[in-house]
Amino acid sequence: MFVYIFLILQGIPNPPHPFEDGEEVYDAIGGLLQGSSADCKNEDDIRDICQQMFNTLKLYRPDLDLCFSPVNFIHFFFHTPPQTVDARKLEKAEAKLKQKQGRRNERDSQKTTSPLVLEEASASQASSKKDSRVDLSGKNRTYDIRIENFDVSFGERSLLQGAELSLSTGRRYGLIGRNGLGKTTLLKMLASRSLRVPAHITILHVEQEVAGDDTGALQSVLESDMVREGLLTEERLLNARIANGTAEGMETVRLSEIYAKLEEIEADKAPARASIILCGLGFSPKMQTLTTKEFSGGWRMRLALARALFAKPDLLLLDEPTNMLDVRAILWLENYLQTWQTTILVVSHDRNFLNAVVTDIIHLHSQRLESYRGDYENFVKTKEDRLKNQQREYEAQFQYREHIQVFIDRFRYNANRAAQVQSKLKLLEKLPELKPLEKETEVTLKFPDNFEKLSPPVLQLDEVEFYYNTDQRLFTQLSVSADLESRICIVGENGAGKSTMLKLLMGELTPVNGIRHAHRNLKIGYFSQHHVDQLDLNVCSIELLLNKFPGRNEEEYRHQLGGYGITGELATRPVASLSGGQKSRVAFAQMTMPCPNFYILDEPTNHLDMETIEALAKALNKFKGGVVLVSHDERLIRLVCRELWVCEHGNVRRVEGGFDEYRDILQEQFRKEGYL
Repeated sequence: MFVYIFLILQGIPNPPHPFEDGEEVYDAIGGLLQGSSADCKNEDDIRDICQQMFNTLKLYRPDLDLCFSPVNFIHFFFHTPPQTVDARKLEKAEAKLKQKQGRRNERDSQKTTSPLVLEEASASQASSKKDSRVDLSGKNRTYDIRIENFDVSFGERSLLQGAELSLSTGRRYGLIGRNGLGKTTLLKMLASRSLRVPAHITILHVEQEVAGDDTGALQSVLESDMVREGLLTEERLLNARIANGTAEGMETVRLSEIYAKLEEIEADKAPARASIILCGLGFSPKMQTLTTKEFSGGWRMRLALARALFAKPDLLLLDEPTNMLDVRAILWLENYLQTWQTTILVVSHDRNFLNAVVTDIIHLHSQRLESYRGDYENFVKTKEDRLKNQQREYEAQFQYREHIQVFIDRFRYNANRAAQVQSKLKLLEKLPELKPLEKETEVTLKFPDNFEKLSPPVLQLDEVEFYYNTDQRLFTQLSVSADLESRICIVGENGAGKSTMLKLLMGELTPVNGIRHAHRNLKIGYFSQHHVDQLDLNVCSIELLLNKFPGRNEEEYRHQLGGYGITGELATRPVASLSGGQKSRVAFAQMTMPCPNFYILDEPTNHLDMETIEALAKALNKFKGGVVLVSHDERLIRLVCRELWVCEHGNVRRVEGGFDEYRDILQEQFRKEGYL
C-alpha cells in the first residue's frame, strides 16, 4: 500500500494497482490505522477511510492538475499529524499484502495459460457380498475371468453399459471395434483392476516403453520375471551368510529349497529364452548388450513387449502390438503367440494378425461386448449370419404386428367384435418392443484428384548415396522411380532406412551423392508415422484446419473433416481427447486439403480400425495420382500395392513375387536361425 502511494507521489504513471476493493485496503492497513490515530478507534470509521483511499487511488491520474504532497495526502485522510508507526503491525500488514498479491498472480497465471484438462476414464461394477466373500477367502483359485454388469465411462461419455466380459484361461481373445469406442480404455480398467479381476491372477499391460537407464537390454528382460529374480537374490544373500559363517541351520535348508525351485522353473535356461524373444523382435546380439537408455522410444516399446512375453503373466493385455513392429517381427510374434499357454486379450486392427493368433473375437459396439468363437474371418461370417437372422426376425415381427393392427383398425367400432379387438390390443401391448436392426455406418474416405496428368518420370532417385555419418552409410547407388500410376509398398526391418528413403524422395533430405529429380508440378502429400507430433493437440479439429489453411468458412472445414469421419461434436473436441485412430483421420483431413497429386505414406494404418483400413485401401485404389507407402499391414499391402520393394543392406530391391514371396523368405530365415 505504502509503496503504491509513494509511486504516485513520485509522479510515476499508472503504477500496478494492488487492490481490488476497499475491503482489501482494510485488510492491508486497517490494523495500522487503528493503532496510529486517536480519532480512528471505530472499526466502521476505519473501513470508511479505507474505501475513500481505494476510490481516490482508483480515480487518480498523473495527467490531472492535482498536486499531492506527503503532508496534504496524509492530512486529506487523517486530519491529524502522523503518529509513530508500530513496526510489528507494519510488517504484518505488508506480509498479508504480499500473500494476497501472490494469490492474485497465481489466479492471473491460470487464466492466461488456460491448461487443457483432459477427461478421465472410470469404471463401476455391480457386486454381491457372496462374490466378495469368495474372493477374500482365496478358495476360488480358477484362472478364468468373468466380469458381469459393469459400466465404463470416459468423462461424461458412456462407453460400456451393463456389459459382461468372460475370459477362459488359455484362450486368446481379439478385442475389436470402431475407433473411439473404448477398447484401450477397457484394457486400462482391467490393468488397474478398476474392474474386479481375482487378486491371484497376474496382469501385464504392454502400454508404456521401458525406462531408459544403465540396465542392459537382455538383463532388463530377465528382471521382468519377478519370481526368478527373487529366488536368485535370496540365493546370493544366503550363500554370503554361509561363506561368512553366520548362517543358521534353517537357512541351509532354505537354500536347498531355492535350488530345487530354480531347477523347477528352469532358471538356467532363462537367458537363452530371453535372447530368443529379443532376436525375434529384431534385437541383434550386439543390440542385446546395449543399455536401455541407448534405444529410441520405438525400440523401448519392443523391450516392453519382450519383458511381457518373458514374464508370462496369467493375463497378457496387448494394445496394437504390431504398430511398433516391422513385417519380420510381426510374423515372428504371430508364430510365438500361437503356442501361448495363458490368457491373452489383444486390441488389434491387423486382420491377418488376428487370423493367425486369436481363438476368439470380442466385438465392442453399441456400448456392449459380444463374443464370437474363432478367428476374425469366422467372426465376419458369423456376424453376417446373425445380422441376416435378426433382419428376418425383425421383418417377421413387423408383419405379425401389422396383421394384428389391420384387424384392430378394421373392427375397432364393431360392437360384435369388441371382445376380440380388446384381446388383440392386449396381445399387441405384451409383444416385446420392436427395435430396428442396428447397422454400423459405412466408413468412406476420398482423396481428391482434380489435377492434370504429369509426364514421367514424376519422381526419381538416381545413383543416390546417403549417410548421417560416415561410419553408417544407409544407401549406396540407390536408384528408384515412381509416376502417377505407381502403387509401391516399401518393407524392411526397422532401422533399414525406409523412412529416410521417403524423406529423400520428398526432398527433405539431400543426397550426399547422386540426383533427386521431381516434376515441377509435383505436389506431395506426406503422412508421417509420427503424425500426432505434427498436430496441435490443444485446439479442436476445426481450429487446427483454420490455423493451417486460413480464409475459409467453418462449413468448409467441417465438410473436409466429415469426409474422414470427424463429424458433429467430434470436430469441436480438443484433438488431445481423440483416440489414436481419430487423430489419424484428422491428419488425413489435413494432408488432403491442398489436393496433392502424389502421396507418400509412412505407416498410415497405425491406430486405424479395420473398417477405416478397408476404406483407405479403396480410396487409394480410386486415387488417380501416385502412391508410395511404408506399411507392415499385410491386408493393405495386398489390397493396394502393385510393386513391393524391400529395403535392406544399403539398397532397395524389387520382389517380383510380391508379399507371398517376401513372407516365404522371412519364414525360411526364422527356421534357419532357430527363432521358431
